[in-house]
Amino acid sequence: MLHLVFSVPCLYLLTRFVAPLPWPLLFKLALGAAMLVASQYHLWSRLSSGSVFAPEFPRLIVLLFNWAFGAILLLAVLQLAIDLGSLVLAMARRGATTVPASLRYAAAGLAAMLAAIGIAQAVRVPPVRDLTVEIAGLPAAFEGYRLVQLTDLHLSRLFPEGWARDVVRNTNALGADLIVVTGDFIDGTLAARQRDVAPLRDLAAPDGVWFVPGNHEYFFGYTGWMQHLAGLGLRPLVNAHTVLARDGGRLVLAGVTDLSASETGDAPPDLDAALAGTPTGVPVILLDHQPKNAREAAGRGVALQLSGHAHGGMIRGLDRIIARANGGYVSGRYEVDGMTLYANNGTALWPGFALRLGVPSELTLVILRRKENRSEDNVGAIR
Repeated sequence: MLHLVFSVPCLYLLTRFVAPLPWPLLFKLALGAAMLVASQYHLWSRLSSGSVFAPEFPRLIVLLFNWAFGAILLLAVLQLAIDLGSLVLAMARRGATTVPASLRYAAAGLAAMLAAIGIAQAVRVPPVRDLTVEIAGLPAAFEGYRLVQLTDLHLSRLFPEGWARDVVRNTNALGADLIVVTGDFIDGTLAARQRDVAPLRDLAAPDGVWFVPGNHEYFFGYTGWMQHLAGLGLRPLVNAHTVLARDGGRLVLAGVTDLSASETGDAPPDLDAALAGTPTGVPVILLDHQPKNAREAAGRGVALQLSGHAHGGMIRGLDRIIARANGGYVSGRYEVDGMTLYANNGTALWPGFALRLGVPSELTLVILRRKENRSEDNVGAIR
């Protein structure tokens, strides 16, 4: 159904952008056909791999499809703005108005340029983003503790082995005490992606590399992927926790499965199981791919929740819509009933819509600090 939904902007452009162009009919038919082909990117992806989530074309083709597909969506928005503006002008003048071809050309050029910028922003190796989080009761031994969060790697034809190797190198160079990955490692089957995930074997930190699954792991054989990732030296937290210890201080790291697990018959997220047996009075960091259940985690006394999934909304403006589907959380830090939630923009994103405009990808270095007692510490609000 996804490809049918995305046919609508293309059909709108065929009638409101292509048809009025002062071009020979043959040229307009050729442009319309090219736009229809690009608008069906997800159909071609499904035909190439059996899934809309894993285009198995050469990387250049995936890049071109994303550029053309993104340009169509952006142009549809611009054309809608032009049409609304013309309608308002016609009502003000009480007569018909004509949209000059030059305005349509300018809109098309702007859409093409923005799509190219968006792709370049999406596929780059992400820059480091520093984040300091204050935690009440943090043991002195963990003051200044450094952890790196990776999330939404979406290793695929678009984010292949070489890209993964660069991310691993940059991650290890940060010298963090701990590395966590909050799901959506891949888009593709184990057979297709085995080479692309191989660099993850080289991730290294004194307190280990821990992970939880994201929803995309369930699309491509959850059990096989979990076993393979564990075989690379990554440690799963499947509705479970581990206790990190140093110099007499302790910190709990817990993780839950993804909300989509029940759709495939796998173990659904179980926060009770994840926190069962945790030592009393020890701060808890929770890994949960999706941020929408943050209030539940806060109610259980979790100090910090690290999530991904929403990719930050990808495009400024679109992020407000995506936030509504994620409990109001989409990008950055939120204070939720006394708990800090960090909704990561993502190390990468889904290759089915690889554009970023105003919402950069990130390689996130989290530094823990002890929270001093202040009256406002007990006030939690979503922002």
